[in-house]
Order: sequence, then C-alpha cells, then structure tokens
Amino acid sequence: MKRLVVLLASFFIGVYTFAQEDTTSLVDVIDDTLSIAEIEPDDFSEVLTDTVIFTQFNSNLDKLVQLWYVQKSEYWKYCNRPLLGYDSSYVPSFTPEEYKQRIAKMNSIIPLSYNDQVQAFINVYAFRKRDRVEIMLGLAEYYFPMFEEILDKYEIPLELKYLAIIESALNPRATSPVGAGGLWQFMPGTGVMYKLHITSFVDDRRDPYKSTHAAAKYLKSLYGMFNDWLLAIAAYNCGPGNVRKAITRSGGKTNFWEIYPYLPRETRGYVPAFIAAYYVFENHAEHNLYPREIAFPRVTDTIMVTQQLHLQQVSEVLNIPLQFLQDINPQYRVGIIPASEKGHALYLPIDYVTPFLLFQDSILTYKDSLFFDPTVISKSAVTDKHTFHSTTSCKGKVPVYYFVKKGDNLNMIANWYDVSVQDIKTWNKLSSNSIAVDKKLTIYVPANKKDYYAKITTMSLAQKQKLGSAPVTQNVVAKPESTTHKKNTYTYHTVKKGETLWAISQKYDNVSLDDILQMNGLTTKSKITPGMKLKIKTM
Repeated sequence: MKRLVVLLASFFIGVYTFAQEDTTSLVDVIDDTLSIAEIEPDDFSEVLTDTVIFTQFNSNLDKLVQLWYVQKSEYWKYCNRPLLGYDSSYVPSFTPEEYKQRIAKMNSIIPLSYNDQVQAFINVYAFRKRDRVEIMLGLAEYYFPMFEEILDKYEIPLELKYLAIIESALNPRATSPVGAGGLWQFMPGTGVMYKLHITSFVDDRRDPYKSTHAAAKYLKSLYGMFNDWLLAIAAYNCGPGNVRKAITRSGGKTNFWEIYPYLPRETRGYVPAFIAAYYVFENHAEHNLYPREIAFPRVTDTIMVTQQLHLQQVSEVLNIPLQFLQDINPQYRVGIIPASEKGHALYLPIDYVTPFLLFQDSILTYKDSLFFDPTVISKSAVTDKHTFHSTTSCKGKVPVYYFVKKGDNLNMIANWYDVSVQDIKTWNKLSSNSIAVDKKLTIYVPANKKDYYAKITTMSLAQKQKLGSAPVTQNVVAKPESTTHKKNTYTYHTVKKGETLWAISQKYDNVSLDDILQMNGLTTKSKITPGMKLKIKTM
C-alpha cells in the first residue's frame, strides 16, 4: 500500500513539473500563419493568472444570451454595420506588435500596458466570445452614457466604465458565488456603506443609477488612498487591505506590475481583463465587431413613487410588457415598489411618463387587492423571478388546446382564456414571453365551460378580439360592422408599428383609452399588433 502511495505521488509530481515546464506564451504562438480559432481553450488558461475571475466572467458572458431583452431584440439583428462589402465571417487577427502599438496610442489617464495576460483576455473578447461582446456593445449604448455622466460628476476617468464589463457583463442582476450583486458587484456590506439599501423588496445594487454613483464614490476614495488608478482598480477587486499587503511584501513598490506577484490570484487577472475590455471596445470595428440591437429605450425618465405599486399594475394599464419594466427597474426584487415617504424611483421610457402621470390614480388602485395579496408576494419573494406569480389553481379544471397564430402574443391569449400570462408560461414550461407560430399551448379552464373555450382556437382574430369583456357563458357571434350606431359615427384606425392604445386615443378628439377598449372588446391586458383595425367612435 505504501509503495502505491509513493508511486501515485511521484506520478502527480511529474505531471505538475511537466505542466510547469511546458507552459507556452500565447504571444509566442500567435503569428500570421496560425489562426486564433485554432488555439485550444486550454491554451488560454495557461496564460490566465487567475481562473476564478475568468470562470465568473465567462459565466456572465454566457448568461447574456438568456436575458429577455436580448432575446426579445432578436439579437442576431445588427445595427451600425457597414453594408458595402461587409463579411460577418471575417475575424481579423493582428501581431503582438500591432496590439502593443494600438494600446500605446489610446488616450487614457490610466496607464495601459500590453503583455501575455492582456492578450489572453483580448482573445476572449475578440475571438472566443464575439457574439457576447456584440451584445455588450449594444447594451453599452444604453448604459455607458449614464455611466459617463456619473463618473464625470465625480471627476474620475470615464474609462472606468469598462469595469462594469468585467464585473457583470452589463447584467444588473448578475450575482457572484460569494454574494456580490449588480452591475458593479457590490458585496452587501460595502453596498450598505455606500447607502445602497438591500431589503426583501429592493436591492439598490441592481439600480443602474444608484450603484454607479456608489461605484464612482468608492473608486474615487480608493484613488485617494493609493494615488494610482491601476492600484485603485486592483483594490476595487480585492480590497485596499490586500493591495497594502502586496505593497509591503514587494518592499514598498507602488507600481501595479511590480506588486503583481504579491496580489491575490484573482486580482492578477482583473486588471489585464480591464485593459483588454477597454482596448476591444475602443477598437471594436477593427475587429469586425459591431453593436447588436437591444430592446432597451434610448431615453428614460424617472418618476418618484411614494405609494406601494406593483410593476404589473403599470404594465397592464399602460400596455407595457412586464418583463420590459422589470428589466429597466431591476432593483425591485419581486416587482413591487414599496411605500416610502422619500419615494422610490420608477424608470420609464420617456414616451410613457405623461400617460403614467395622467392615469396614476387608476394605476395605483388597479387590482391592488390581488397584486398585494401576501400569498402572491411571498411566492414571488422566494423565487425572485421578477414576475407576477398567479395563484390560479388547476383544481376542478380541464385542459384545452390553443394553436398559436401569426400576430398572437401571450397577453392576448391570456385575455381570451381569462387566465394570467404566468399561468400559460407555467403550464407550458415557457421561459420567456416569446412563442412560435403553430405552437400548441395547453390551457386549463373550468370543466363546465370547456366547450366554450375549446372553440377559441378555431375563431378568427375579429371574433377573439370581442372576447375581452364578453361573459364566458355567451356564445361569440361575429356581428356585421356598421359605420353608424344610433347618433354616433365610427371610423377605423389601422395600428402602426410602435403605437400604443393610449397614444392612439390621443389622436382623436373626445376619445379616451377606455372608449377604445370598450368599443373593441379589449382590456388593458390586450396586445395590439401592426395592421390591426380598431373601431373608433367619433361625434
């Protein structure tokens, strides 16, 4: 037995020694004759000094494609791409000297260096994770103007915005294995220190504005400690105490690359990853990388809400997709804005600010007894899925089937069957609100009304539109359209892309949102699609 242990120990020591001696610089293997695509993943890990940060960063990148607002945008569509002679399959490669020269020419207050570690992360961004990086470029068009405005307010380098790339891949709901959260990955203790409130309902670490203010304050204080931006960046990752220890162990040196061997392994990869992100984002076109279109508003405005409010109340009254609201307000863990004397921020696309103010009272009271049911809130709090969880039970119900038609969406289908969107998603194991044409959906309905609901899948769109407010016990009969009704006259509005029911109501004198809903058998849950004709009452 002892001999076996000795033999095994000798074997592993030999393997370790071989691995140490066989390590090859990535810069050495990149030349004009070797494509980066030919380099195996293990080759990257050999030059990455920290596998922890690489693993976490890699995970954040992969999660990007799972985000609703990325999927909703049909992220394969591109914007800002050259049209003439563009080849999406072309992946440029450059010599180490070219990378070095480019980085040297970048105007930055922060000193930038080029080495194997920086090159390794450049390869991750520019070669291995190109699709993810293009998504981040699209997200950057939403987040970076906000970051720059706040960083400039604190008079610190605007290029620090690229730290959010490393921390979260621009996903405000990113959470690390150790509990750091948000775009800037604050630990709970540090977050509270910078006045980021964390409760069962609100997590300010996920608030893009508040967390960026906190990050800017923290970075400025770290720079005040070390008077060096690379050391401040390192301290942001591992804490100022670890940086001070590294300085002491190095004999008092204060240059990042001189104290590099004495820093925690994670931090040794963190700063090179930042430099690489800065380089690739500033030179994305040279690498044939372009922003992908993301379903985020270009302009948002803030409304301070003092009364409790469920995001689904806003969604249903103003006809805004719930997940869209959740994505631009990720700080509300269960979709509820709690009551507060100071008020909590609700971020809305600029076009919806006026409608919210006009219908504020109606929004606050809309289904409030349902949305603030303790059972509903408790279920949402446990799962933290940022969606409203229906309490609808299948007891006493039977399944019927609906085949999705072109132009359908879950809001419309839920309205026709008098169920919630979440019910349909749960019953059919749907992870998003996107549904394919011809998909078979299972929907549970009261057993005594099965025949009524079973006919819906065979109805025309005009017939189904009349179901919104019609009692389910009545048979739906398509009535001939009339241009007159008693003393009233009617016109028809053809829905255009991007229009909302409220916006349409504003185009006509003496026509309210409720008028359009009632006239067309719609509810606030109904979704309108381009080409749909709406009946408008005129005087």
